[in-house]
Amino acid sequence: MTGTEPSTGRLGGMREWKAEAGVFLSVAFVAAGVFGAVQPGTGIPTEVVQLTQFGPAAGVAAVALLWPARIRRRLAGALPGPRGSDGTASDGSGSDGGGAHGTGRREALLLLTAPLIIVLSAGAYALVGGDARLTDPRTLEHPFALVVAAQLVGACGEEIGWRCLLQPLARARFGPLAASALVGLVWGLWHVQVLAQAPAYAAGFLAATVAMSVVLGLGLEGVRANRLLLAGGFHTLVNLGMLLAMDEESGAVLPMVLFGAACLVAAVPWVLRRPAVSILTAAHGAR
Repeated sequence: MTGTEPSTGRLGGMREWKAEAGVFLSVAFVAAGVFGAVQPGTGIPTEVVQLTQFGPAAGVAAVALLWPARIRRRLAGALPGPRGSDGTASDGSGSDGGGAHGTGRREALLLLTAPLIIVLSAGAYALVGGDARLTDPRTLEHPFALVVAAQLVGACGEEIGWRCLLQPLARARFGPLAASALVGLVWGLWHVQVLAQAPAYAAGFLAATVAMSVVLGLGLEGVRANRLLLAGGFHTLVNLGMLLAMDEESGAVLPMVLFGAACLVAAVPWVLRRPAVSILTAAHGAR
């Protein structure tokens, strides 16, 4: 085999991946900065939704304009749709080998992991004497139903980029665990404002994004439909839990460090069960 493969071969595929990822990330970072700068002028309160969350969606739109045929393949399974007869995910991630029942159980466990993270972090914060008070949703400045709906829309604006585009791109080249960790690191660095905080705060936040990305990446492995809503739902539950139970937005270091540690603990079961899932996936593919 020579080092000059045709564009449809491995070399061409690597170039395609780099081009798509490069365009997506460039636009996602720039658009988030622009959206953040214009939000004060729009009058939209950040408690309801942060416009920066739509930066990744803008990155996906840019990729769609440049490579419309590819983006349809990349986003297959992001929205509701029929389950394929072969049981394999359209992004190449395979199946969990348990059919619809096994996939449904994994989806439920994925969503349940979000409140588990909040319970772990808020509980630990209370034990060490932190200000872990549960906020009554009725005391928020805006109707809680509006906050929930807007948070879900904003979370989906992020997740269509991170979990529905970048994750499948990386997954096909690095495997599920490594790809999830890589996407989580990029996801964390995309929140550039966090890097201006204390080093321990930034470290806790990056630990959280990497761990949550691992949970999402492994939890969505083999899920053929509604990937965007599942990822957005997980993201929304975490955001709402932090809004009501923690005070990390103040810049306090301890709650963010505990949040990062809670995310790491919640990710451990997903990592430990991955070998069994991989074996089932391989057996299912062989059949």
